[in-house]
Amino acid sequence: MSMREQFVRTTTEAMDADPRVALVLAEISADRFTDALDRHADRVFNVGIREQAMVGVAGGLALAGMRPVLHSITPFVVERPFEQLKLDLGHQGVGAIAVSTGASYDYPAAGRTHMAPGDVALIDTLPGWTVHVPGHPDEVDALLSREFAHDGPVYLRLSDRANVEPLVTGPGWHPVRHGRDGVVLAVGPILAPVLAATAAMDVTVLYTATIRPFDADGLRAAVRTASPDVVLVEPYLRGTSAHEVAEALADTPHRVLSLGVRRDRELRAYGTADEHEAAHGLGPTGIAGEVAHFLHGAGERVA
Repeated sequence: MSMREQFVRTTTEAMDADPRVALVLAEISADRFTDALDRHADRVFNVGIREQAMVGVAGGLALAGMRPVLHSITPFVVERPFEQLKLDLGHQGVGAIAVSTGASYDYPAAGRTHMAPGDVALIDTLPGWTVHVPGHPDEVDALLSREFAHDGPVYLRLSDRANVEPLVTGPGWHPVRHGRDGVVLAVGPILAPVLAATAAMDVTVLYTATIRPFDADGLRAAVRTASPDVVLVEPYLRGTSAHEVAEALADTPHRVLSLGVRRDRELRAYGTADEHEAAHGLGPTGIAGEVAHFLHGAGERVA
């Protein structure tokens, strides 16, 4: 089961159990929610290809006491209706569960219109959002289920990229490997290439599927038992959480290397998701070279 399929199942089950839960779509995945529509036609809204209206309708439902879930491909959830996220949800003081699919470049054949590596950075400009970045389909249910009973704003970022196996989905950084030469932070599905890249390195690897709120205490605890050299690897825009690392370690001399989707290039040959990963240095070879050069001045860096 993919992350997207798990999202459909979990949301449909939540609608069966909780009359507050409503679903707002803009065509994307409407064909996957036929069971929810059959059973809860009064709580499933497909506004057509009108993403701004999708968020506006969700805001209205939230003001009426409902718990809306809104969903589309990443740029159509975050970038296109960003003003509505800011005003119809944030400024009105209400929340919703915004669920994207496609991540940074899962649909490269569809072109640049379907890529949004800056989504978490944009959400980060809005106060109070919880951001979940699951690394495996089995993590989606745990992350999503806990949010239906709450009222705050939540962003759940789904991807076709996935780790080999699910890990814990509680808040905070979870140790996957212990070492002394540095601390590597892996977010969501980027853990798989991080583990492959650092297999022969004496580093601590921490994992999280919930990047906001940021676990500053967990990072500080890890740095106390390892080198204060921190490598931050995120599956979206490079450096998105660098300010969180800096604030967490403000009273600790440290160095930070940020890896993620590069800011300095516009890839115009759409290619495949694997080719995009390699071009941004997010495959095992690219990550290994960057980490080795950062920690020891050795290794082949990505150009």
